[in-house]
Amino acid sequence: MDAEPRIWNRVATRTRSFFREGLRALGSPLAPEFYFSLEELLVAGDVGPALSARVAAAVRARRPLSLAEAQEALEDEVVRVLSPAARGLDLPGNPAVVLVYGINGAGKTTTVGKLAHGMKTAGRRPLVVAADTYRAAGIEQMLVWAERAGVEAFAGKPGGDSAAVAFDGIQAARARGFDTVLIDTAGRLQTQHNLVEELRKVARVSARAEEGAPHESLLVLDASLGQNSLSQARIFHQALNATGLVLTKLDGTAKGGSVLAIESELGIPAKLMGLGEGIGDLYAFEPRWFARTLFGPGEE
Repeated sequence: MDAEPRIWNRVATRTRSFFREGLRALGSPLAPEFYFSLEELLVAGDVGPALSARVAAAVRARRPLSLAEAQEALEDEVVRVLSPAARGLDLPGNPAVVLVYGINGAGKTTTVGKLAHGMKTAGRRPLVVAADTYRAAGIEQMLVWAERAGVEAFAGKPGGDSAAVAFDGIQAARARGFDTVLIDTAGRLQTQHNLVEELRKVARVSARAEEGAPHESLLVLDASLGQNSLSQARIFHQALNATGLVLTKLDGTAKGGSVLAIESELGIPAKLMGLGEGIGDLYAFEPRWFARTLFGPGEE
């Protein structure tokens, strides 16, 4: 799931064009209006007002003499803004338990399928647990993705207790020798407090089935939602202590700057990014490459 340099050409292409074209239009960093315009550009790119002002001021403090130097400074400051937390998946359990959640349509089920495929390719033996019991179609969709990934699945019944499905799935994984459990959950809005509480129950019950579970608590965010993702992240993180973000649809959005605001405020590291619908289109997130892709002086 590592992202080779060439893969970064697919990351947030619209965001990259927006920022690079915008930077070129600002003129020389020696002009007094350059940094005011830079701040406006960052705000327009969904970085957020407070953080945009902070980044623009930090770039100005480095006194760049050319646009290329300003872009280099901007790249460095963006890396500093991003969370310093480790970005690899931490999977110490036996089995290791990964809880995947987010709002409807964010791409949770496809993420679980891609993650299962990547883990199998890396030599792990994952079991997919279809705990989206609210929709029969949700279970069926997860089973299709598990088959596509070439891994086994454990499913509950429509309308059943999703926490019980998670518990039984973890128990089954241990009994059958799987080393990883990937739990797909029902989509819910962050404002649906009763449903978020049910998700917390899944996490608590997982801990009863395996000590320390969930070992990874992954919040899936649709990168195209921009600053709306920040409010989602706040509430889900408060409820479930997210250990990492999965950014989906990052290849087609013009709002890729929102990840800076989320990581800066909450400290949750983006660990994975989705760049397409293929089974292998899930990649590791690397801060330096992300900053260089969006703000660096390289060619389009």
